Amino acid sequence: MTRKKLITVGTFDGVHLGHRALFARLEQLSVQYQMKAQVLYFPYPPKTLLSPQPEMTVLSTPPEKKALLKSCLHFPTEELNFQMYREYTAEKFFKKVLLEKYNCGAILAGPDFAFGKNRQGNGDFLKAKCQQLAIPCHIMSFYDGEDGSKISSSLIRKTLAQGDIRAANALLGRPYSVEGRVITGQKLGRKIGFPTANLDINFYKLLPLGVFAVKVRIGRRFYRGICNIGFRPTVNTIHSVIPLVEVHILDFKRSIYGRRVEVFFYDKIRSESKFDSLEALKAQLEQDKKDACHLID
Repeated sequence: MTRKKLITVGTFDGVHLGHRALFARLEQLSVQYQMKAQVLYFPYPPKTLLSPQPEMTVLSTPPEKKALLKSCLHFPTEELNFQMYREYTAEKFFKKVLLEKYNCGAILAGPDFAFGKNRQGNGDFLKAKCQQLAIPCHIMSFYDGEDGSKISSSLIRKTLAQGDIRAANALLGRPYSVEGRVITGQKLGRKIGFPTANLDINFYKLLPLGVFAVKVRIGRRFYRGICNIGFRPTVNTIHSVIPLVEVHILDFKRSIYGRRVEVFFYDKIRSESKFDSLEALKAQLEQDKKDACHLID
């Protein structure tokens, strides 16, 4: 007979400190119940895929989430296909997925956990079903940050949207990052001595707007840089509703077209502004460079 498993299931968007506290509790319960633990997760928040007008609200894309989970877990993980289960009621998901497919013998869930069509199954539903079958069920409370705030993906999204990078990083337990392939841009930065790498970013990824002090990972090496996310009002002649992501890497002259790079955010330098001339823009970028060097260790 296949041994029962200790299961946790969720979206885990951002894999933040609250999620890591849950995983630590999962490890404790695995020892307590002498069960192997398994993490089941959805690659995207279901509400993102269900929205008629998808917004850029995802903290971790599927490849980012997979890497983050691997870095902090000792347990096997499995990605759930949302389209396969989107019409399942909470009752059906509990029976067919948790019990029958994954042989759940104990379960751990986060404070805002919900499952099934229209989020029918919440923590109370889960505890009641588990009690009927004598399955141990644990619902964790919110994990509090250093300032007493209850850490959640929603709070981190709000904090990033407000441009408070340091606060968001504290909630995440790591610098927020975006990853993308370097594509060809208009090459206007070269004319003023600030060449930029333009990044092709996953459409759903949350992008804070403004100018930021960042570190850029190319392969295994890290470089300091300035990242602008916005609409380039001084030089952009093409109207776009999707923010442009471009990064100037300090003291770097190699061509990296086609390469995938990751940008880690450390602090916001300023909001994006429109300048009267390229000379004025260049003068501001020189100041941004100094500020970035000061803000990044």
